[in-house]
Amino acid sequence: MSMLVETKARVGVFAIALGAYLPQFPSLVPEFQAQYEQFKTMIPDTVELVDGGIVTTKELSQAAGDKFRAADVDLVILQLLTYATSYNMLPAVRDLDVPVVLVNVQKLRAPDYEHTDTAKWLGELYACGAVGEMVADLERAGKRHAVITGVVEGGDPTVQAEINDWCKAAQVRRRFRDTNLAQIGRPYPGMMDLYIDETNLYHRMWLYTKQFDWEKMWAIADNVTDEAVIRAKAEEILDTFDIEGGGTVEKVWEMARYVVAFEQWVKDEKIAFIASHYDGFAQGKAGVLDSMLIPAFSMLIKQGVACAVEGDIKVAMAMSILKTISGQGQLSEMYSIDFDKDICIIGHSGSGDAAISAKKPTMKIVPVFHGKTGGGYLTQFYPHLGPVTYLGITQDKDGHFKFVVAEGINEEGPIFTFGDTNMRTRFACGAREFVNRWSEAGPTHHMAAACGRHIDTILKVAKIFNVPVDVITR
Repeated sequence: MSMLVETKARVGVFAIALGAYLPQFPSLVPEFQAQYEQFKTMIPDTVELVDGGIVTTKELSQAAGDKFRAADVDLVILQLLTYATSYNMLPAVRDLDVPVVLVNVQKLRAPDYEHTDTAKWLGELYACGAVGEMVADLERAGKRHAVITGVVEGGDPTVQAEINDWCKAAQVRRRFRDTNLAQIGRPYPGMMDLYIDETNLYHRMWLYTKQFDWEKMWAIADNVTDEAVIRAKAEEILDTFDIEGGGTVEKVWEMARYVVAFEQWVKDEKIAFIASHYDGFAQGKAGVLDSMLIPAFSMLIKQGVACAVEGDIKVAMAMSILKTISGQGQLSEMYSIDFDKDICIIGHSGSGDAAISAKKPTMKIVPVFHGKTGGGYLTQFYPHLGPVTYLGITQDKDGHFKFVVAEGINEEGPIFTFGDTNMRTRFACGAREFVNRWSEAGPTHHMAAACGRHIDTILKVAKIFNVPVDVITR
């Protein structure tokens, strides 16, 4: 998935074996080298592989650790080749604050019992007895960990899928660390669940906030004059949305100018998150920009920039997490309950993600927005039917962050027609129980949505960020 601001996760990879075995069984050296080379091909090329090599001594482990620290790895994946003592592992991860994924893959599917000698057992048939030792010592060192067990012979899709999933989760950490959040204006007045301490945000979630005033944003398109560029962007807007009453390049010309300006701004400032709210009088240039912000920001969301309304920084983070791991990140909130059908109506007015829509999203102009100044363009998206995942991000009384997640099924049926994106979601626990449980988790009134089932990947993201997760229902 191409993003306006690209980031690439860095994954530290190394393997361990017991140094004492090697002089005893010289055949193990080429055997382990071949196994490790093959293992590295399982790391997807979506990440940058930081190679710590095969570690058989404490000194080699320290050298791997130096390399991982210098690279600021987002995750460590460790291949256990045979039995190894934990001092081969600990120095490599001692000074890192990321999970260690222990990959325990046996080379052969089953022993040929009669023809297996010690070297063959240690080299090709050792489903590591050392995994428990590694976890015991990671626990004592206060490190996060996960175990994947499988086999090499004949391929192992489960192991490959888990490795891919961890690498996807690591990409979230990289985006948070390498990019910035733009706060334009301030949160919607009185929505105290959205208020945030940006220094705490940086310390706990590694996300840096850049503050922008609306006066700057009104002027952002002043120097965008290249008509060919504006026209191409206008065509892209028409390709993305069906406009009520017919869409023309002229109709969206000003919007296209601003989108071109926003895209350049995002690249210059390295922005992957935007939380904005305007509470002025919406006259003059302010009114022009405010009226078209919803579709303009939707064009940014399409390219991986999480744009949240009402100044909600926490939901921008949730949108970015889902966009990064699933390709979709739609802002939503609870709308209604249909008690007759036992489903929740969930959606939001404001910017949306074209990637979640099963058909071309629509854009309509309204004289008045609900609850905020002015009027202008609303966008409506039509999320795919089938599985859906919701992710909320909240904080406890000590400022610690928490993820709140749920999976449900989007069903066919009528939705509201006043211009907002809506989903009819059925939850396994029932609508009433869902609303009770979700609300009891204190998730704030916004959450992000993506089609598909993503809780397992979100749990990996949470382990990387070291935050707890409330799983409401699957």
